[in-house]
Amino acid sequence: MGTKYLHYAVAKSFRLLPVNINMLDNKESSAAGLQADIQRRVQHLKHWKNILGEKPHNPQSYSSELDKLKQALHADFKTGHPVENLLHIYSSAMDILLSHIWHTMGLENMSLIATGGFGRQELHPASDIDLLILINDDIKKTEQEQISNFITFLWDIGLDIGHAVRTIKECEAEALAELATITSLIEARFLQGNKTLFNKLENVINQDNLWNSRDFYQAKMEELFQRNEKYGNSAYKLEPNIKESPGGLRDMHIIGWVTRRHYNSSHLKDLLDSNFLTAEEFTELTKQRNFLWAIRWVLHMLCGRKEDRLLFEYQYELAIEFGYGREARNDSIEAFMQDYYIAVTSLERLTNILLQHFDEEIIFTGKPEIKSLNQRFQITNSFLEVIDESTFKDNPSSILELFLLLQQHKKIKGVRASTIRLLRTHLTLINDEFRADPVNRNLFITMLRQPTGITHTFRQMHYFGVLSAYLPDFKKITGRMQFDLFHIYTVDEHILMVLRNLRRLSIKKFEHELPECSAVFKQITKPECLYISALFHDIAKGRDGDHSKLGEQEVIIFCQQHQLCSEDTQLIAWLVKEHLTMSLTAQRKDISDPEVINTFAQKVKTANRLRCLYLLTVSDIRGTDPKIWNSWKASLLTSLYHNTLEWLHKYSKNQPDIDQLLKTHQKSALQALTHNGFSKKQITSLWETFHPDYFFRFSTEEIVRHFQIVHNQEQGKSVFIRPLSDKGATEILIYSKVYPHFFMQLTRGMQQLNLNILDARIYSTRTGYAIDSFHVLEGNGDPCEGEYRLEEITANLEKYLAEPEKEIHLNQQLSRKQKMFTTPTTVKFRDIPGKSFTEIEITTGDRPGLLADIASIVNNQGIKLQRARITTAGETAKDTLQITDSGGKPLNFEAQKQLKQKLIDDLAMQSE
Repeated sequence: MGTKYLHYAVAKSFRLLPVNINMLDNKESSAAGLQADIQRRVQHLKHWKNILGEKPHNPQSYSSELDKLKQALHADFKTGHPVENLLHIYSSAMDILLSHIWHTMGLENMSLIATGGFGRQELHPASDIDLLILINDDIKKTEQEQISNFITFLWDIGLDIGHAVRTIKECEAEALAELATITSLIEARFLQGNKTLFNKLENVINQDNLWNSRDFYQAKMEELFQRNEKYGNSAYKLEPNIKESPGGLRDMHIIGWVTRRHYNSSHLKDLLDSNFLTAEEFTELTKQRNFLWAIRWVLHMLCGRKEDRLLFEYQYELAIEFGYGREARNDSIEAFMQDYYIAVTSLERLTNILLQHFDEEIIFTGKPEIKSLNQRFQITNSFLEVIDESTFKDNPSSILELFLLLQQHKKIKGVRASTIRLLRTHLTLINDEFRADPVNRNLFITMLRQPTGITHTFRQMHYFGVLSAYLPDFKKITGRMQFDLFHIYTVDEHILMVLRNLRRLSIKKFEHELPECSAVFKQITKPECLYISALFHDIAKGRDGDHSKLGEQEVIIFCQQHQLCSEDTQLIAWLVKEHLTMSLTAQRKDISDPEVINTFAQKVKTANRLRCLYLLTVSDIRGTDPKIWNSWKASLLTSLYHNTLEWLHKYSKNQPDIDQLLKTHQKSALQALTHNGFSKKQITSLWETFHPDYFFRFSTEEIVRHFQIVHNQEQGKSVFIRPLSDKGATEILIYSKVYPHFFMQLTRGMQQLNLNILDARIYSTRTGYAIDSFHVLEGNGDPCEGEYRLEEITANLEKYLAEPEKEIHLNQQLSRKQKMFTTPTTVKFRDIPGKSFTEIEITTGDRPGLLADIASIVNNQGIKLQRARITTAGETAKDTLQITDSGGKPLNFEAQKQLKQKLIDDLAMQSE
């Protein structure tokens, strides 16, 4: 390759510098700075002269030199060199390399064209190299072979090539038929070969009948909608895709594509000159885009391949690379990710402003339709806007009034871009004086009391920065993630999801989702109390101390400032403080135990509190991760709700007599058994084998089923299975003679069958038989269904029980995500007065076979397991067990101490 090729490539690259968007926010854009930047580029590119000769070299030598270039550029990145320049350097180097290979292979009769990110000169270390090879209609066979050799050579170098070989007519036909093709062609950039052929292609692509700007824009908007749907319409996922997720780099690409197609410009600076962007917005846009570019650059270098997902395994290394290093690993990750979420939210907001401008420029081409609302606001083409630019300055309360108007006028599509800009500019007006103004406080509460539009309006308030300006504590949790597998949203997004879930309970068309909760919601007289509790329930996350108690303090101040009555203030504060209580009780306690219900009822005190807490709890769980909500959790919470409501009605004045309750349970069971054909003699003989707590542990319906199985037991059969549609789970009932490691064998067998145990009630009769009831789901969270599957489970468990000495080997390999988290094992004991067992809560890292391992440890210590309730929250398992010593009594202090140490040591060893 002659020197002229190198000089041509360098000169071509630097002609972009004075006008390209990528350089406009670079402090080195002065003459001296530009010269220094050119020298850096030349230094990086010069080495190509030494390795490029007149003929292509060994592919390995090119691959080696490319790696050296990437490492050199990454070293520059670490010293603070702007990433936008590095992208151009790498793209220019690739220009030189591909042009040289093309030239030396004698392909000058055809045209080599860069497309995609390569066409935009935004080439990251592991990006695809998108190429179009433009050929003549009468291409020769030898030329076809040359093209094949060229592509093969690039693959041998190690480049990830995406290529198309087409004639101009084929390009035109493909572009007309496919949005992706026209998109690729409008950002095509000539590299080498037949320039005349490329010019002809440009003329064809620029034809207005080949995707006019209106059709192109509308198609891109539909594409954007579908992409956002695919990624959950949220930029706040825990492992976001920095390119494709909402607010990601693809949003910037859409702006660029529309700008090229409609304005025939490749520079976003033209949008600045056309007043579509302010100077401040332009600076923000380029700043945040460069931040995402930098993340993508480092991500590619860390992975050694193309990777655009911020997976858990890379987040800590990225945090360190960007200077977020702290003593606590999770703190570093959460701080880094919070800045990422703030960046993509800013990009998404600015992108939407531009898209609205495009709407008005491209779609609404006629005279605007204007409808006046009051002296301050009007509706223009279905968008709300201020009448005068000084509205917010002259009347700051108009900031909140704007959102109230959005609620009250359903036909308004949104806020006009010019008004959004004014709103953002005047956010500083929301200060202490603004928050103390009774007018503004009344406006805020009025919005919470509106019959419609609450979810959308509060999302808009948050999106434009008004919510965090009015509630300063909300700003602290904006974009704040929790580095675990349980919370899939950032804290602010989660809070808004909980608000949404509560609102849906009040809307008739959503009653089918949770009919029980929707019916309860109708009994709520002041829904705003629920909405305020939703806004504050997690507002203190990330601070030192109990976030529930800190949130309680914050919401009391809010309620008092906004003139809520004492009764409402107490209710809201209690809901915020206790928002986890019902979930923990339902999922970790034995809610068939009357004393558990009594304790919970004493905390709740009133039916109204219970209704509110029930609805908030359901909405909170569903707003944490929709996938963790299932019929099992719904049945637990519903049972706890109804049992407690009944308890409050019966025992609001007098505490119940537990012995009398036992007699009531037994009487109910006796009547049901008699009704099902059992004689009193049969019942009495069976009852003599049961301990009294059996009648609390199981319902009347379950007792009847047990008696039928025991009395009519088929020879040799010990496993009975049935779907429980009301609980969304499957019950596996085991009736068998107890032997050593009985429970461990069962749990290992269920793990082998890929069953997820939710609840295990272990009951041993006086005659040495076990009646063990398990509630299970499939490993993917679905109920066990289908005759074949149920028979498979039954047959395998029968086999495992028939071969108690045969060890069941489990695949205990952790998932990719589980490997990223380490949960220390903690063990807590609780002796409950009046109970003949000790309750133990084990918190540890979740993994396959965990319950079986715990059962083995407990069994080897000579301890009996009476019940197990399994709760999994992401990567953390919280198992609550009821245990006794070998004599059926609670564990003494020494036994507890030994068991605790054994659990901590053995579980740590088994998780390695």
